[in-house]
Order: sequence, then C-alpha cells, then structure tokens
Amino acid sequence: MRKVTNAKVQVAMKPVQQAIYNRRSRREFTADPVDKSIIEAILKAGIWAPSGLNNQPWRFVVITDASTIKQLSETTHYTHIVAGAPVLIGVYLDADSMYDAVKDYQAIGACIQNMLLAIEECGLGGVWLGQILKNRDDVNRILGVESRYELMAVLALGHPAKTDQQSNRKPLADFILKTI
Repeated sequence: MRKVTNAKVQVAMKPVQQAIYNRRSRREFTADPVDKSIIEAILKAGIWAPSGLNNQPWRFVVITDASTIKQLSETTHYTHIVAGAPVLIGVYLDADSMYDAVKDYQAIGACIQNMLLAIEECGLGGVWLGQILKNRDDVNRILGVESRYELMAVLALGHPAKTDQQSNRKPLADFILKTI
C-alpha cells in the first residue's frame, strides 16, 4: 500500500476519464464525411446506456442527406450548427417501450452522454441540441417519424473545425452538500 502524504497524488487517467474531461460541445465542423462504421460505433455506445428494467427506450434517426439537413436547420435558432454538420442523430423516446417516465427520461440522457463520449473518443466533435425541441412536430414531419416517438435531442456531429476550446468547472467542494 502506498503511503499518502499532504503532497498532491497524481492518478493516471483511464480512456473513459480522458473522454469525459476532454469532451467539449463542438459546433463547427469540416465538410469531411463521417465513416458509417464510426456512426454505428457511436450508436452502439448509446444503446449500452443503463435503462430501468433494461427496456432500452431509445430510438434513432441518422441523417446524412444534405437536403434533409438543410430542412432541419430551418427549424431551429441554431441554423448554422445544424446546416454545418455532416451527420445529425435524432434521439427519440419510444412511448410504447416506456414503463416509468422519470427513469426513461434519465435513460435517454445517459444514452446521449454515452454517444457524446464515443464521439470524443473517435476524434470527432459533437453537440447536444435541445432548442430544436420547440419545433419537434416540424422535425418529425421532415423525418417522417410517428407521433409515438418523442424527440429528446438532436446531436450534430462531424470532424471538428476547431479543437482548442477550453472549459472550467467549479471546485468539487462546491457541489457536495454533506459527507456523512
């Protein structure tokens, strides 16, 4: 057992920790296409998220068609982000698979986070778009998705145009209410 003193101890980060700490919301992309196998790997990371009773309530629409991306870009205040992404992923909650709304919404969040971490691990950039939800009926119409599927987010992803973004977090102590 290693003796710990008052000096800072350096802990080697594992790949998942590196992805967590390095992930940023990338909003600008190059025109380079994203390989289909990478998109599938990102989706597979999403479906391995935890869900209550393992009901796996998520469903996806993968969009790479330029004319569809243009139509979707007109449904949001963030037109430039959507229009500039070579890949969009619509993340849906399947109402027929639900058993507990809170747990299912949490599961969708975990699914999205898994995909964002996979995007980072694959050397791509991505961003979770929520403002587009205000126009979910238009999005569903454009994508031809049935009303039983509730749009939870659209992920825009691609090869990042910039990778020098920085971010800060408050100290951990600011978030801990108590240690009992």
